[in-house]
Amino acid sequence: MFLSSFENKIDKKGRVSVPATFRSYLNTLGYNGFISYPSFNHSALEACSQDRIEKLSSTIDSLNPFEEKRDYFATSVLSESESHQFDTEGRVSISEKLLKHAKIKNNVLFVGLGKTFQIWEPTNFEKFKLLARKKAFQNRSNLKWENK
Repeated sequence: MFLSSFENKIDKKGRVSVPATFRSYLNTLGYNGFISYPSFNHSALEACSQDRIEKLSSTIDSLNPFEEKRDYFATSVLSESESHQFDTEGRVSISEKLLKHAKIKNNVLFVGLGKTFQIWEPTNFEKFKLLARKKAFQNRSNLKWENK
């Protein structure tokens, strides 16, 4: 599971070290990297394992092939996705196009979200986190908790 947040600097060659706990989790799933694509909701990147992107692709495939929304989702997610493989030191290179979408220049914040994670510019995430905590507090009574 992807938990917590980790900030790392992009090196002079454009590589960033992926948190060891994230790499370890991906390795337990049988992967030596991850997939990322631009977020629809934020100036951030969505990131996940290969099997997660395959499930997303299957969901898109289940939509009516003659409807525009299928093409929109496939184009927006799958054609924008990039595969990142860890080097021997656990680093990856993220394309300039993805970095630009996330407004990342020097530092990268990896944000665990359970089965997925996001990649943010740290200052932008701090602003979002404040809003998220406020909204979560407001919506807390709407959460249904089942203890199984």
